[in-house]
This record gives sequence, C-alpha cells and structure tokens, in this order.
Amino acid sequence: MFEIDELLKKVRRVHFIGIGGSGMCPIAEILHEKGYIISGSDNNETDTLARVRAMGAKVTLGQKAENIEGAELIIYTSAILPGNPELEAAKNSGIPLFERNDILGAITRIFSDCMGISGTHGKTTTSALLTQILIECGKSPSAVIGGKLPLTGTSGIVGTSEHMVCESCEYRDHFLKLTPDVAVILNVDEDHLEYFKNLDNIKKSFVKFAGYATKKIVYNGDDENTRSVIETVRKASDKPAVSFGFDNSNDYYADNVETVNEYSSFDVMHNSENLGRVQLSIPGRHNIYNALAAFVCALHTGAEPAEIITAITHFRGAGRRFEILDVIDGITIADDYAHHPKELEVTLKAAMGMGFNNVWAVFQPFTYSRTKILFDDFVNVLKIPDKVVMTEIMGSREVNTYGIYTADLAEKIPGSVWFNTFEEVSQYVVDHAQKGDFVITLGCGDIYKAAKIMIKMLHEKSERN
Repeated sequence: MFEIDELLKKVRRVHFIGIGGSGMCPIAEILHEKGYIISGSDNNETDTLARVRAMGAKVTLGQKAENIEGAELIIYTSAILPGNPELEAAKNSGIPLFERNDILGAITRIFSDCMGISGTHGKTTTSALLTQILIECGKSPSAVIGGKLPLTGTSGIVGTSEHMVCESCEYRDHFLKLTPDVAVILNVDEDHLEYFKNLDNIKKSFVKFAGYATKKIVYNGDDENTRSVIETVRKASDKPAVSFGFDNSNDYYADNVETVNEYSSFDVMHNSENLGRVQLSIPGRHNIYNALAAFVCALHTGAEPAEIITAITHFRGAGRRFEILDVIDGITIADDYAHHPKELEVTLKAAMGMGFNNVWAVFQPFTYSRTKILFDDFVNVLKIPDKVVMTEIMGSREVNTYGIYTADLAEKIPGSVWFNTFEEVSQYVVDHAQKGDFVITLGCGDIYKAAKIMIKMLHEKSERN
C-alpha cells in the first residue's frame, strides 16, 4: 500500500502549493468532490485559480510560509523551484509533503475504472477525445488531461461515475506512480534519453506500467516497440490485452480508410464485424490510431458504438494540438505541442497535405539533450515544410553542456532562418507570409507566445492596409 493512500484515509485538509497550475487544479477539484477541505496558493491570477476559488477553496495569492497553517497534507508541483518560501516551510513543518504525481497516483486508485493513457506521442489528444466521448455518452467521467479540452475549456473535470481518464506521462517514470485499471499504450519511442539512456530502458518502464493494469491492456498492435512491451508483459501475466491498428490481425482495426485534405474517415472493424464508420474532424493519419484507442476504451465503459462515433465526429482537438488560432487576410495561424521528431513529422506531413500555398514551421527546440541526441532526426523532419523559422533552444532545467545551438540545425536545413527573440521570429514571418499560407508554431515550451505576437502583428498590418 502506498503511504499517501493511507494518509488520504486519515486527513481532511489538503493544501496545494501552485494550485492554479493546469495539472494541479483538476486534482484539487476531484479531492474537493470527494469531501476534502482544499486550500492553496499561487503567484498569478488565472482562470484556473478562479475555478478553484469558485468551489469554495481558500486561495492565497503569493507563496508565503504561513499559507500552510492548518494543513494535514501538502501537495506541490515540480514547477515550484527550490528556495520557494512556502515549499521550504512545508519541508520543515513535519506535515506530510508529496509531489503532484504522488497524489495523482492515489487518485487513480480511488476510482475503480481508471483508464491511463500512455505513449510517447498522442497522449493528450487521446485523453481529451476519450473524455469528450464519455461526456457525450452520459458516462460522467472524471479526467486529468495534459491540455485543454475545448468542450469544457479545462484540463480536467470532475464526474459522478467511477470512470476516470488519466493522461499518464513516462517522463522520469512519473506514470509508474499511477495504478490504471485499463493501461493504454499508444506507442513507444526514443525520448527523454537524458533520463532513460536507451530504448530498452524505456520499454522496461512501459512493461511496468502495463503490468500495473488491474483489468486489461489496450495497445497499438502496429507499433513494433509496443508489441515488444506486450510480449514481455505476457510472459509474466495473463491479463487481457486488446490491440488496435490498421492491420487486420488487430482486435480492432481501421478499414476502408479515405483521406481528403488530411481528414480521414474509416470503418471500425472487430472480428470482421463493422461497428460503424468514423469521420475525423482532426487532421493526420496518426489520429486514426488515437481515435481507435479512445473507441476501444469507450466500449469498455459500456458506451454504444453509434454514440461513440457521433462523439468522435464532434471532437475538434485539444489545446495546443494542431489548434487553429486565427485566420487573418488569408494567413492561417496554428499552434502545436510537437517537440519530438516523430511528432513533428506527423504534424508537418498533415499540414503539407491540407492544400495551403506554403507551410511555415516556426519551431522552438526544447532541451539541449533532446536536440543533440536526436539532431539528425530533427534535421530530416524540418526539411518537410516549405519554410522553417526557429528560435534558440529552450534549455528548461538543463545547462548546455552539450554545446548544441539552433545555428547547428539551421546550417543543415536549407533556407531556414533563426532568431533569438519571439518578436524577431514573428516580424520575419509577418513580413514574408502570403495569403493562402499556413503558419504553425511548434514546441512544448513557450513558443505559443510567438503565435499570439504574430496574430497581433497581422491584425495591425491588416488595419493599416
């Protein structure tokens, strides 16, 4: 039994340091619904902070040592830096202190039907899609998602049923703190190699995650690395494993696929039975996999195929996942979280197939280690679009001991340019983009700010003209 699970049986007052974070707010809401008295703090007024206040939680603006008074359990987010006065006070208080992923793990064990969505790519889209399906099918799920679900405008919801959708991230083995009833594996690829070192270690972590499933495993049967993980799991366990993909050897597979401007329709087949035809409202072949995974999970909850298909048609994507932000004078501005070569590849190929005059990739490399280790892969995928504009690498928590710079990428990508600031990046695009062009900002850092700057600049340009 996990220590935090036992604590949750004894305490009632839970305090969150950084309660306004998109990953913290849904957890606070779920615990509030379960009867806990919630308090918290944050440094900035946000929509999420207003949501927490609206449910009656005591929220303090500004992080101070006295904020923790009265708490019986304290949760903090990894975004809180060492030296933060409230976090330091919590460490010295003797009050049980846990990181956000610990409490999320405990919550997955509170629900009797938690669906943990894992995979190197596609987690947020699949989690958001499954959540929307369950909402529209009347299943009243709870959910913790890594991006905004447009249907609710939030990154999580609190429902009344035992169904929970939980995005399960492999970063630094965070998903090994979760206990899914249904473990979903979308794909397994090389990423976070500064931690895992190699693909074998990544596979071992996914084997452990799949092994935690209490009911079944749902997996991508077309993905070689995922199949390898499942083969290892099956040697130690006979728990049910359900596959999905394009190949008709899978338990559920897409057939009669038709694609128009990157928007696909397909039949969902199960043991040669046609369960219905799906029309996606999100572009890219990769989203067929995401839709199949969500379809299988929704069936698991008892939803009917016809109502699942209707809900899938309604889904327009998650926040920062091929999100169309604005169209100004015929120039389309979009934003996407893609930061790994495989994600960039499927996103850029989708954009290139949508009939625009030129596709502009505005890319912010994220972490020196990833850029260095996957350098050749980045170079190859960034040759896909018509135009490439880059920023300097966002190091996040890393120091550039790798001696890698965006200039190194630019040297290998014909016609590409790079700038130090978002203003310079935005001005270059605004000066050169034409009617009929598609501009997409790419990266998991703060490159979305450049999209907002470009939109502002384009509107101002339009008004002048």
